[in-house]
Amino acid sequence: MIFKPVKLGLESLPEQDLEQDRKQCRKFGPCGVGEKALYLNSFYIDRRYYIPIASVTRVFKRVAMSKGGFSGKGMFASIPYLVVEYEDGKEKQCNFKYEENVDRMLACIGREHPEIRLVSKAAEERLKKKEQERAAKRLPVLPEEAKEELGRLQNAREFLEEKPELGIALSQAARRKRAYENSSPSYKWVALAISILGVCSLVYGIYSLIHHVGFAIYFTLFGMAAIFLFSSASMLPTSKNNKRFILNQEKRALEEMEQYLAAYREKAFPLPARYSHPVVLKRMCEIIAEGRAEDAGAALEAVKEDLRALNSGVEVDQEEYEEVVAVKAMFLNADYR
Repeated sequence: MIFKPVKLGLESLPEQDLEQDRKQCRKFGPCGVGEKALYLNSFYIDRRYYIPIASVTRVFKRVAMSKGGFSGKGMFASIPYLVVEYEDGKEKQCNFKYEENVDRMLACIGREHPEIRLVSKAAEERLKKKEQERAAKRLPVLPEEAKEELGRLQNAREFLEEKPELGIALSQAARRKRAYENSSPSYKWVALAISILGVCSLVYGIYSLIHHVGFAIYFTLFGMAAIFLFSSASMLPTSKNNKRFILNQEKRALEEMEQYLAAYREKAFPLPARYSHPVVLKRMCEIIAEGRAEDAGAALEAVKEDLRALNSGVEVDQEEYEEVVAVKAMFLNADYR
């Protein structure tokens, strides 16, 4: 290995096993999931560290918000992290650029290493409390038709959870399309101007370095160049940030979901492919259990009404925020049809 990963904690893998496992690990952004270890990034280098699977106790997503971010009201942009707990409460936090890569990695860990818990201790307590609140809302006795429908929806949810990457891809494509269509074209021109300033700063910094103009100015100009370039990169039109690519990505995600649903073992799948996400089915199950609907059609309409009611003035907790972020763009893009 050119860059041998550094172990975190007390346990280690034999060098030969480590080399083979790292080579074959599934990559998710800057991190990876192997058969024998998790591979985690440093600030600059992907998969720089490793932790043997036997040492890992929890892996979960942490969402940090920039200024003006999540305040308990509405939905705002977030900064995603993957947190790995190992040995006696030690933590390693890994920064990710795209939240869907965190979701994909967690789905992979849940499938390949089910013994690892995928929520923090605090989240476990919140979920336990929320489940008690939901249980209090459920009807003590459901009508027979509603009970059968609830079982059908639960089976459908389990079917989707067998391939969670399809739901993640559908959600990601819908959010990217929604963000692209609702961003002002003027932002792209501003991003282009910022990038040009960054390039000019970088060129002048190199010129100053060669001609020994000064010392502090190098760091200033290179820092400005980095800030300008990185702050504008996500807004610039690129091969993966243009209307054609984004629409094709959504089309491909929808086609893959439709192909998967065609193999559904029971009767027709209870959701159209464009809304086929485990979170939607979870909310439909809760609606039927609470007696707000008795069949899948009515439950889906109730989900739509709930999502319509959630806007920037509505207070939500973190778990509901994550659920809504995952699915609302799919309904908005389809105009709730």
